[in-house]
Amino acid sequence: MLTFIRRRVLLSVPVVVGVSVVVFSIIHVLPGDPVLAILSGANATPEQERALRTQLRLDDPLVVQYVRFLGRALVGDFGRSIFSGRPVIEEIGDQLPSTLELAGTAIVIAVVVGVALGLLAAVRHDTWIDRAAMLVALGGVSMPSFWLGLLLILIFSLQLGWLPATGQGGLSRLVLPAATIGLNYSAVIARLVRSSLLDVLNNNYISTARAKGLSEWGVTLKHALGNALIPVTTIIGVQLGNLLAGTIIVETVFSRRGMGRLAVTAVLDKDYPLIQGVVLVSALGYVLTNLLVDVSYSALDPRIRHRDVAEA
Repeated sequence: MLTFIRRRVLLSVPVVVGVSVVVFSIIHVLPGDPVLAILSGANATPEQERALRTQLRLDDPLVVQYVRFLGRALVGDFGRSIFSGRPVIEEIGDQLPSTLELAGTAIVIAVVVGVALGLLAAVRHDTWIDRAAMLVALGGVSMPSFWLGLLLILIFSLQLGWLPATGQGGLSRLVLPAATIGLNYSAVIARLVRSSLLDVLNNNYISTARAKGLSEWGVTLKHALGNALIPVTTIIGVQLGNLLAGTIIVETVFSRRGMGRLAVTAVLDKDYPLIQGVVLVSALGYVLTNLLVDVSYSALDPRIRHRDVAEA
């Protein structure tokens, strides 16, 4: 197990380095002079332009700038936000808990709804229940998150008045945005659970369990569901990247604080240090999440671990 983890960590290093190069390049690949872009509309004097260029140290060679950026990033120093003047890590620290709360709740909703829907469709395979469940899942996959969010606001906030539409604080203000993301991704999980369960239910040991007189639900829950859920751990890790991207839209629709709105604000304000910090922290979170998913997957299915070590 330690060999597998060590190998996965080593494979993650080039990804992190590649991400750092891309993040560092943001300020250099965008069209125009970043100093002029930052000071646009401010009627800045040449002295102010030179002062900002010196502050950002943009006159240094690119290699020197990258090494300095990487060294600071390793200790959590992404510089200061150009517009607020606060350290970027503090800006991120203020917003990250809200996004983690939203993402965590959305994952719980996605897994519970997705597994339940996929389980129902598999047990009632080739019936109207199966077709209805998959139709709902297809709608969930096809529906944009912003449209679903507006629909939930219209129904549960404006029409029924059960839940607040926007804002921060309390479970009631978390339900709608978390449901918007969770229901969207539960459709993917439902389709995967159904497909995996149908494969598992065709195995010989399932036929033996049926021959012992167990009901279809008993066979599915006791013998099939555990094996069918193994691929779900992988898809959850893959979907987390999309989920983080989805929070940008959802946090904007529901006027919530978080990394998504922080990223949008940073882009609109052309706050390059803040953009770099948000992108790098989000990318590192995605890499670490996938590392944890790989380890969890190998723990659930030792064949993955043994095959990976054998190929090393």
